[in-house]
Amino acid sequence: MQKESPPRYTLKEGDAFHELDSIQNETAHLIITSPPYNIGKIYERDKSMDLAAYIKWLSGIIEKLIAKVVPHGSICWQTGNYIKNNEVFLLDIHFYNIFKKFGLKLRNRIVWHFNFGLNATQRLSGRYETILWFSKSDSFTFNLDSVRVPQLYPGKRHSNKKGTKAGQPSGNPKGKNPSDFWEFSPRSLFIEEPIWDIPNVKSKHPEKTIHPCQFPVELAERCVLALTSPGDIVLDPFVGTGSSMIAALKHNRHAIGIDNSKQYIGLTEKRIKEFYDGKLSLRPAGKSVRRPKPTEKVAQTPKEWLNNN
Repeated sequence: MQKESPPRYTLKEGDAFHELDSIQNETAHLIITSPPYNIGKIYERDKSMDLAAYIKWLSGIIEKLIAKVVPHGSICWQTGNYIKNNEVFLLDIHFYNIFKKFGLKLRNRIVWHFNFGLNATQRLSGRYETILWFSKSDSFTFNLDSVRVPQLYPGKRHSNKKGTKAGQPSGNPKGKNPSDFWEFSPRSLFIEEPIWDIPNVKSKHPEKTIHPCQFPVELAERCVLALTSPGDIVLDPFVGTGSSMIAALKHNRHAIGIDNSKQYIGLTEKRIKEFYDGKLSLRPAGKSVRRPKPTEKVAQTPKEWLNNN
């Protein structure tokens, strides 16, 4: 058996549209990325666009990205919403139409739920984003066993009345399909219900950096494990703080990252070095999301509220 080569990575500083030309077509087995949402974050403010211009800009990048994917490869496009004048525009609807125009096939619309974010005052606060998983063809890598969760009812059996499986266990001994709703709390949800619970990266998250919209390594890990094999190449054209690259390298995949920010390229390089040195702070995959105990001060009703009826 041929020995697997150690994972390699490449970082490219520059605009994704132009830097993608330096990558050979049909190279990446998985593209996983979260493009800028065009909502005024600090790394977007010099490029504010209306929705039509934003979609047109990313359409050109998506077309190039598709050419970089191997025939049996996939794209995971993680996105939120565009807000203007307090009106919500669902970005994944626009992106779905773009990918379909180029012939890709949607395999899942994964909902990522989290508990913290900006609080709205004139509408309900947004607490989820989506990952659109597209395959380039009908022949695609999908490693379900790598991402199974424990069975909710392992003792459940088929009916005794008829059939070759009568009376036999009805579930898969390797675990249950985790579904397309990811909330990542293994004790209360991940095990008791087949839901995945990953907290977003906020102030006390161990992976927190200076990036205002950083997504957790664990989110990328699930996609890497399910949609690639060891030795495959994972590409992120908006690499930010390198979460997707770290997820790939952690599981012996090669990684390519692009970002137009010299600061974020340097930060990604630093985090990868810390990962290899065993010094990178990562939230353990599958760790329960902490909930305050009823006795903790933060869980107590403030005395100022007690008489407010």
